[in-house]
Amino acid sequence: MPIAKEKAIYELLEPATGVLVAYKKYGDKDVVDLSEWGRPIARVVARFLKDKPVPVMQVTNLHLLLTLFCAWLILEDEAVLACALLVVKGVIDAVDGELARIRNRPSHVGRYWDTVADTIGMVAVMLAFGRVFDWSLLLTCALILATLFQYSLFNHYSILMRSLGSGDATSRVDERVRPVANPWEKQSHVNFLHTIYVLFFSWQDQFVERLSGKGSPTLVFELTVSSALGFGLQSLVILVLAATSNLSWLPELILGVNMSLMALVLLRSRL
Repeated sequence: MPIAKEKAIYELLEPATGVLVAYKKYGDKDVVDLSEWGRPIARVVARFLKDKPVPVMQVTNLHLLLTLFCAWLILEDEAVLACALLVVKGVIDAVDGELARIRNRPSHVGRYWDTVADTIGMVAVMLAFGRVFDWSLLLTCALILATLFQYSLFNHYSILMRSLGSGDATSRVDERVRPVANPWEKQSHVNFLHTIYVLFFSWQDQFVERLSGKGSPTLVFELTVSSALGFGLQSLVILVLAATSNLSWLPELILGVNMSLMALVLLRSRL
């Protein structure tokens, strides 16, 4: 591929309000994604790893282990360090997808395992915060569920935008139909992880799809606002809360600010 063409596909511009994405993930669509600030770093790392014997799944496993370590740090009263490492985790989380795209090896196994790994890590961190701040079990479960729905909303519009731009097609709005494995992955692995995804995550996608309506013609508003709910931006907000000793405001952030943004997106999508 000519250098100029490759640069046009992968180049990122960073305006004050977010990141203007113009690369394969969203195809030919220019999208302001507020959670994509770390992708230029992830792309550099992915290019470095492109010809190295490092499987994409190992990158996913790394950010899972890092998240579990962050949960342990929170319990050890090292919340600021933990939240800083969660920001690093967010960048590593983008590396696996970039590496798969650069190698031209999209993976259903990687797509499902990435979601499972992200959820395991998120639950561990939330439980750690719950113990430190003495949240009730009901509040902790509410925060976990709210976060899952917020991630699902962002993922919903991200997938729709990729479809509009003829971008990365590994993820689908409706994952209930089992996909056929790519030549570089085993169908048995796809079947196993697809079953886990359908059992534990597909209901969220269906719920969000029913709430979201048909959406606006370009989906720009929905994608941009819902991207504020993505881990990339949320990890920065949580780090600021940790650095200013305001982590006790997490319930207000997740159940107040974030749910309000979610309601705004859903309202716009139905107008």
